[in-house]
Amino acid sequence: MKIVIDASGTVLGRLASNVAKMALEGDEVIVLNCEKVIITGNRMDIQENFEAKRGRVGTAQKGPKHSRLSEMIVKRTIRGMLPNYRTGRGREALDRVTCYVGVPKEFESSKMTKIDSGRKRKYISVSEVSKK
Repeated sequence: MKIVIDASGTVLGRLASNVAKMALEGDEVIVLNCEKVIITGNRMDIQENFEAKRGRVGTAQKGPKHSRLSEMIVKRTIRGMLPNYRTGRGREALDRVTCYVGVPKEFESSKMTKIDSGRKRKYISVSEVSKK
C-alpha cells in the first residue's frame, strides 16, 4: 500500500518514528515537503550540532559524511529509527521510503495524510539548518 505524507509542520522525531513503523509493516511511504519539517529545541544548539557533524567547526572533517540536503536529513533520521538498516528487514524498509522537497507533479492530486506533532515551543525548520 502506498502512503503519501505531507510533512510540513511536523516534528522530525515523530515523523521519523511513524514512517519507520509504516515501512517495517511493508507499506511504501512517500514523504513530501521535507524542507518544512521542524526540529524542536534551542535554535543555536541545533545549528551548532549540525555544523559540527558536517565538519565546519574545527579542523578538517574525518569520519562519516552528513548531508546538507533537507530530504536527506529527514531520510537519515528515518534510517536511525530502523533496526539494522544495512541488512535484512531494515534495508528493505529503507528502500520503501522516499523523501521529496516540495510536492512533485505526480503527487499533487493524491490524498495526503498528516502526522500529529503535538505542541511546539522552540523550533527550527530543516530548511534553515540545511542552508548554512
